[in-house]
Amino acid sequence: MKNTLIFFLLPGLMLYASISAADKAVLAGGCFWCMEADFEKLEGVTDVISGFTGGTVPNPTYNGNHQGHYEAVEITYDPARLTYEQVLEHFWVNIDPFDDRGQFCDKGHSYLSAIFVANENEREIAERSRQMVVERFPKHKVVTPILDASTFYPIKGDEIGHQDFYKNNPIRYKTYRWGCGRDRRLREIWGDKAIH
Repeated sequence: MKNTLIFFLLPGLMLYASISAADKAVLAGGCFWCMEADFEKLEGVTDVISGFTGGTVPNPTYNGNHQGHYEAVEITYDPARLTYEQVLEHFWVNIDPFDDRGQFCDKGHSYLSAIFVANENEREIAERSRQMVVERFPKHKVVTPILDASTFYPIKGDEIGHQDFYKNNPIRYKTYRWGCGRDRRLREIWGDKAIH
């Protein structure tokens, strides 16, 4: 009986251990459909949730009031397989760090890029990461800020269709991404490092 109980409890304990060991990063890079798609391809990422953060309006919604918020993604990753530095490396090559009006064809505050840090360690890593981009592009102004993390509001309710949009609506998603010029601009900036 004791061995049978251990057999049934072990998978649950292993799952709990892996969940409790997970780290999170919150990043804004324009359209959360694209950020979700780009980060779900990164090995070591276990979940990507689309939502809003950075503003003061409670419970922001896509079709309602999200003034002051950024479209963002909450990335859950396994720190045994992926470091925060690597998450940020992936972030930079999937955004235009010079656009102070939004990202690609999407303009306005909610489409601005940003790194949201939860503690001083993350801030130090993010500052180093940003400085590397600044040094790589000395003739351009890097406008992507590093901001203190605030409440992250996942997409929910009637707007849940924004989550996994690229999977559930692949033709519409690819048409949007191509029409927005996202990959074209990423290649202009990052060359072969651009990931799509």
